[in-house]
Amino acid sequence: MHRLYTEDLQVGYGDRLIVKDLSIQIPAKKITTIIGPNGCGKSTLLKAMSRIIPHQSGSIVLDGKNISSINTKALAQKMAILPQTPEGPQGLTVGELVSYGRYPYQRGFGRLTKKDYGVIEWAMESTGTLDFKYAPIDSLSGGQRQRVWIAMALAQETEMIFLDEPTTYLDMAHQLEVLELLANLNQKEERTIVMVLHDLNHAARFSDYIIALKDGQIVKAGTSEEVITQEVLRKVFQIDALIGRDPRTNKPMCMTYHLLKGEEQHETTIQESNDSLYALTSSHS
Repeated sequence: MHRLYTEDLQVGYGDRLIVKDLSIQIPAKKITTIIGPNGCGKSTLLKAMSRIIPHQSGSIVLDGKNISSINTKALAQKMAILPQTPEGPQGLTVGELVSYGRYPYQRGFGRLTKKDYGVIEWAMESTGTLDFKYAPIDSLSGGQRQRVWIAMALAQETEMIFLDEPTTYLDMAHQLEVLELLANLNQKEERTIVMVLHDLNHAARFSDYIIALKDGQIVKAGTSEEVITQEVLRKVFQIDALIGRDPRTNKPMCMTYHLLKGEEQHETTIQESNDSLYALTSSHS
């Protein structure tokens, strides 16, 4: 089932196109991860799908409606987004920041209702942040802070949560903590999670569906078994990877890799050019 999809999507900045003729489908109630090299359009795609930035052409469809036609508050009740480096006003406590998630439901003078307070408490309890409800955000560790931002997204009561590199700047333990929290929200709350990750092994381990981008276009989309392969990683990242199996999860695992250089890289580029030429001539035959 796909509640959110794009058709021939083009997104860019000024005259420079970043995302080109992209048609993708986001599986509902699953975890989808977007991977790819720096500058390939991962964050741009995420921002366009959540309407943070406009798109030049094509369409983004949510629940049968073009996303550009949906009222802002109504859209905020359907999807929440956590940017790469979220920042809130100075001096806020954890509880105050999480309460911002209730904004799409506020009316009149914007006072919180009994239901709002209940949702805020539930969001903090679900993310393990209730114990520091009155603590200043600035006093928390990186992992704690990230959980608070996720709590704010949860307080929006949306069925979809978008996260742009949620593990950036976190140590190994805190990365795992955040990803396990998201997996738990997906499994228990059936939230649709869409995120950008750089770590291929994290993507393989926690994702139901992976979209591999290069130069604003899809190289491969599918399960971790279909995407985390030597061939796909060669095309996307220009690396020669040794793929094994995670002994705990049985998911694909990038054991080691080296950069393709010189003749190997040249051969890959030639093959990509030949593939493109074949596709072009086939379309005209």
